[in-house]
Amino acid sequence: MTSAPPNPSFSASSANADSWVSTEVRVRYAETDQMGMVYYANYLVWFEVGRAEFCRQRGFSYRDFEQANDAYLAVAEAECRYHVPARYDDVLLIRTRVEQFRKRTVRFGYEVVRKEPYAVLATGTTLHVVLDSRGRPKSFPIAYRAYFQ
Repeated sequence: MTSAPPNPSFSASSANADSWVSTEVRVRYAETDQMGMVYYANYLVWFEVGRAEFCRQRGFSYRDFEQANDAYLAVAEAECRYHVPARYDDVLLIRTRVEQFRKRTVRFGYEVVRKEPYAVLATGTTLHVVLDSRGRPKSFPIAYRAYFQ
């Protein structure tokens, strides 16, 4: 199955590595532990939510990227620093940006921010390697490089 190429109206200049894409989530009760704080692994799930929204706001869907290019962004490294706990019903912004782009890798940066009262709850990064469906490294498809650079 092939898909349409990425949004042609998007330019590399609008993919500024310093620009954040924000996604709003509300903490569900199921995401908390016995102490009423968000369980630590949920932050990594929110990082993934942020990456998917980053792609959408840049003009393409991650699913189409995979299918059209036999290219997958495998997580090679993940880091999260917890500053202040999130709690049930908090409204959070998951802020995502590209911190580093190379021929075969991309590093995303994240901030998890509580809206009210404002606080940076966690910061982190994930490093992704582009792989084909056989698990072999490959270069980023040329048509998509501007979205990450």
